[in-house]
Amino acid sequence: MFYDLLLANRLLFKSSGWLIKAETSEQYHSEEDCIHWLIQKTHCSCSSRTFREFIQPANLKTAIEGAKMWFSWQWMLLLASLAVPTASSRTREWAHHGAAMFADLTPKEMNAVRDYLHSCSELGLTLARDKSLKKNSILLIELYVPRKHEALRALDRGQAKPSRQARVLVQFGNQAMPNVTEYAVGPLPFPRSYQVKTFKGARPVRFESRPISAVEYEHLTGVLEKVGAKANKILQESTGFTYGNCSNRCLTFSDIAPRGLAPGERRSWIMLQKFVEGYFIHPVGFEVLINHKDLDHEKWTVEKVWYNGQYFDSVEELVEKYEKGTINKLKLPEHDEEDLFSTYIPRGHMNTPTNIHGAKLVEPQGRRFQVDGNFVEYAGWSFAYRVRSSAGLQIFDLRFNGERIAYEIALQEAIAFYSGDTPAAMQTKYIDAGWAMGTSDYELSPGIDCPEIAHFVDLYHYYDTDKPVRYKNALCIFEMTTALPLRRHFNNNFQGGFNFYGGLENHVLVIRTTSTVYNYDYIWDFVFYQNGVMESRVSATGYIHATFFTENGLNYGTRVYNYVLGNLHTHLIHYKVDLDIAGRDNSFETIDLKYVNFTNPWSPGHSIVQSKLHRTQHETERSAAFRFGKKFPKYLHFYNPNQNNKWGHKKGYRIQYNSHANSVLPRGWREENGITWSRYPLAVTRHKDNEVTSSSIYTQNDPWEPVVSFEEFIRNNENIVNQDLVAWVTVGFLHIPHSEDIPNTATPGNSVGFFLRPFNFFDEDPSLASRSTVIVRPDEKGQPKVQRWTPEVVGHCVSDKPFFYNGTYAGV
Repeated sequence: MFYDLLLANRLLFKSSGWLIKAETSEQYHSEEDCIHWLIQKTHCSCSSRTFREFIQPANLKTAIEGAKMWFSWQWMLLLASLAVPTASSRTREWAHHGAAMFADLTPKEMNAVRDYLHSCSELGLTLARDKSLKKNSILLIELYVPRKHEALRALDRGQAKPSRQARVLVQFGNQAMPNVTEYAVGPLPFPRSYQVKTFKGARPVRFESRPISAVEYEHLTGVLEKVGAKANKILQESTGFTYGNCSNRCLTFSDIAPRGLAPGERRSWIMLQKFVEGYFIHPVGFEVLINHKDLDHEKWTVEKVWYNGQYFDSVEELVEKYEKGTINKLKLPEHDEEDLFSTYIPRGHMNTPTNIHGAKLVEPQGRRFQVDGNFVEYAGWSFAYRVRSSAGLQIFDLRFNGERIAYEIALQEAIAFYSGDTPAAMQTKYIDAGWAMGTSDYELSPGIDCPEIAHFVDLYHYYDTDKPVRYKNALCIFEMTTALPLRRHFNNNFQGGFNFYGGLENHVLVIRTTSTVYNYDYIWDFVFYQNGVMESRVSATGYIHATFFTENGLNYGTRVYNYVLGNLHTHLIHYKVDLDIAGRDNSFETIDLKYVNFTNPWSPGHSIVQSKLHRTQHETERSAAFRFGKKFPKYLHFYNPNQNNKWGHKKGYRIQYNSHANSVLPRGWREENGITWSRYPLAVTRHKDNEVTSSSIYTQNDPWEPVVSFEEFIRNNENIVNQDLVAWVTVGFLHIPHSEDIPNTATPGNSVGFFLRPFNFFDEDPSLASRSTVIVRPDEKGQPKVQRWTPEVVGHCVSDKPFFYNGTYAGV
């Protein structure tokens, strides 16, 4: 109806113009003449079936009368819609009104928070980039998201939004007991107070668990320069490269986490690599363990050295034994500047023409989605978005046709746990929120990272800095065709023709950002389909994490270069999915199949064996926590027990997985305590304001005693029937590197995620509202008659030919 009203409005204004033209034209002398002309003008292009039904009569006079009636009818509807706000318009207005609650902080707000806290003398803050580690400084400023019940008052009732606040992480290094403290600061844009915020159980944040900063990296570089001064002769003879005192053949490094083996430690293995393009896959067989816990960087020490498969307690021990010739010396092949091994430079043969571009996306008549700030609307969907600095992309208040499907769908964590033979490899257990994964969303390139037609958005972060940092074009939103029908059917008449053909193009909206956490690039997508389906997808690319090749290393990976091992690893991604299916009171069941065997009613001498639905109602959190390695149900159904669709079914959605994840460590094994969410492909809990995230920015450097333990979310085993439910979803994949991962891992086959699919939520497929449907039927003469609701010709940039479909088949 809304679509017809918009069309009516447009045609009414057009017809008014034509009537004016009729009054001054020699050709048109009456309203009837004008409407006759209007009928001709709109006969092919009008996308309103209702209008065409009015003007179908063969008699022109009755057609004109019908057109007049149609205009009058549409005017009445239009005026009525303007006079009385409908429930749907109110819902849309409240969703738009509330979206700003979830908008990331602006640079102005960030600066206001910084200036206010620096004015609070009791905090004793100094600049983050001050060279001392023994200081009090701001690590992170980001949005402090309001509590759900406060946000819903604005979203569901149109009430005032809660005051905006900032979440601020302050590193207190200049005191007797250093720690990290979190604050809520507000109200914005003119903050005047701060309040300490604690984690569940009021756990303190150890100072050693803080993320590593740019200043700390500078001091680590200083330690490595001292190592280089002692070992450069060895490095030069072994690799042809040196660290520190070098010109064009220099070494760089990658640091490994977690930083130690127990809480309170801060010891990092550091791996040297050739500083060339793609240095991640150029390890040189030299690794050092540096203890950098002390806040006086002059007291940092080298505790171990690994060289060519051998361990030493100090650089001095290595140098002494190397000079005496009592160790196995390393000699890499001479570095070849022409070797393109780790670069993107094309090589090899491909028969694709290079003088023309490949296929591209176009918007032939313009954009079909709307973006207003962080509020997005498309094909019945609406939502708000933000990019959290610590973890990344989040969706809030997700609605379809005004009905909320989910309150929040948010990336929580991404991990990559490795195996290997070198100390760096066996220690690598990356937990990426600890590297402020959300701030690694660098510029997206038009035509590669996103289509050229995309709507690009700049993002701003305040992390390990003294002023906001702008990330240009770091997020994009675009509509695309999947080049696959959303649905289609060819109805065969089995006589060389057809009864009808029907099809609907599959267009989707995509919101995308990326995280480049050192070597790996994650591409984060939320995809919105016309039939009420939402997909969450992550695609992995970038460089593999490679270590120096040893024979024993082949148990843990694949040789990809003459001295390089690609190490096996498992990626796991965790999401929070706070579903509100037709309201907040939801329940959860799983549906499987069981064989039944019964006597054939129409042939008693035989039996029938077939599948029967087997439903399991999950009443407690423990019963809805599914362990990896156990049988996983086929259908995961979240529904509102108090709301039915037209056919008497409970309105629901289900989660469908695209994943082949598995656990990465045995339950309770050291670092596994920090990622207890990784035990479960799915866990369902009751919503709690103090269970905001399943991980934290501190887990990477203290996974042994984390401040956030997901296991505690389900430990109290609360009832989950007719409650506000949250689904915690884990997806992922095993990656055994192979030669085709050089130079980079490619995205095909490396995308995982999940779908939210309606399951009796609607009375029929809601994409029936799409006007992109095409129906073809034979007319009385057997000629194909095309019925469509969009312009007949797509546009010159795609094709200047009208849609045509024959549908016949015959022998030749």
